[in-house]
Amino acid sequence: MGPALILLIPIGIILFFLLLSSFFTVKQQTAAIIENFGKFSSIRNSGLQFKIPVVQRIAGRINLKIQQLDVLVETKTKDDVFVKLKISVQFQVVKERVYDAFYKLENPHDQITSYVFDVVRAEVPKMKLDDVFERKDDVAIAVKQELNEAMTNYGYDIIKTLVTDIDPDVQVKAAMNRINASEREKVAAEYEAEAERIMIVAKARAEAESKRLQGQGIADQRREIARGLEESVDVLNNVGINSQEASALIVVTQHYDTLQSIGEATNTNLILLPNSPQAGSNMLNDMIASFVASNQIGEEMKLSNAAKGITNKKKQSRAKPTTPKADDDVIL
Repeated sequence: MGPALILLIPIGIILFFLLLSSFFTVKQQTAAIIENFGKFSSIRNSGLQFKIPVVQRIAGRINLKIQQLDVLVETKTKDDVFVKLKISVQFQVVKERVYDAFYKLENPHDQITSYVFDVVRAEVPKMKLDDVFERKDDVAIAVKQELNEAMTNYGYDIIKTLVTDIDPDVQVKAAMNRINASEREKVAAEYEAEAERIMIVAKARAEAESKRLQGQGIADQRREIARGLEESVDVLNNVGINSQEASALIVVTQHYDTLQSIGEATNTNLILLPNSPQAGSNMLNDMIASFVASNQIGEEMKLSNAAKGITNKKKQSRAKPTTPKADDDVIL
């Protein structure tokens, strides 16, 4: 083997590796930046690509997929409550502006984070804590508008921004939970009071209806008792017993029936009643005496009222003035 052949072997190996390094692949949804001795040359898309060895090199690769960046921002609301907001930003490099995305921004994530902080700390202090929860979409829209205006110049498109979490201070959350619990207890108390009121009203109506029916029953009972007494007196009169004797017999019979019913009842209190043989007649005599006395008092009251009426009429007749006749002489 001559010296020339020995020299050609390493040169061939070097050329072989240079040829291999001339070919490279670019993944789908990725762009490769090619430079000639440090100067931008071209942008290569997905597939098998070729570059000039030594002269050209791959400066970098850009991801063309939709990416998401989560930014945690702490700020203060209008009512002086510190709150942490988690903002999720979905962005994508515009395929036609890969050059701007690669050369104009050193770190796009830091740039987006700075704009998110700026917008959130400008919008949230205008709202109260409750408004932050209710109007979180307004915050997300404001962040998207600001980012679109700023990042378009750098070749980035803001797809969507979301407020994914709102986390107030621990003490504030505890106070909010206590307020919520108090509101729920208040509503529960109102419902319980309403239910109790309905029960009381229903119970009162039931008692009123019971009293009405009880009174009606007592009235019917007394009516039937009076009707029975009347029939008993008529029956006794038909057999030759006068009214006074019939009344005495009925009173005595009811007296002993009452004593019998008291004796049959259980767990009764001690009641002292006259139970001598003369008890019935004494009760009847007392009843008759009271009836006679009441009749006498009534007759006396009638006579007194009649006498007063006659006296008043006489006084009224005397007090009436007399009118002169037409033919009477008038003395001047």
